[in-house]
Amino acid sequence: MRSYPTNSPEAVARIVALIVIADGDIGHAEALWLDRLAVHDRLGLPQHELYAQLDIFLEDLLSSGQLRWADTCPVDDYTLTKLLGEIQDPELQRKLLRLCVDLAEIDAKVDDGESAVLVAAVEQWGLQHEMLLPESRH
Repeated sequence: MRSYPTNSPEAVARIVALIVIADGDIGHAEALWLDRLAVHDRLGLPQHELYAQLDIFLEDLLSSGQLRWADTCPVDDYTLTKLLGEIQDPELQRKLLRLCVDLAEIDAKVDDGESAVLVAAVEQWGLQHEMLLPESRH
């Protein structure tokens, strides 16, 4: 699996890709929601770059044997910790967490895989207080 510089657009896009695939459903609907939520704009990325990173991440998961659809998270704990560890800036962590929550809630339910990624991010980034403040999500 590739490593990216800390707080890089690639590292951020990879977390978005992880939340998108965490429910085990990658399809046209997910792409539409990425566009409707203007995820690329919210991350400061060109749209094609976000989609390129999604493809690259899936390739990395498939080639490394990390993709685990049967479990509650599509990657193992070590890999999840490593991916989340590439995001160190507290403001970027908060922004990314809000975005990932928005993406997970799109279909009016948060699946087990999405929940596992969100909980890991909250714990690793120390953002438990963010989840208690409703105004922090807007």
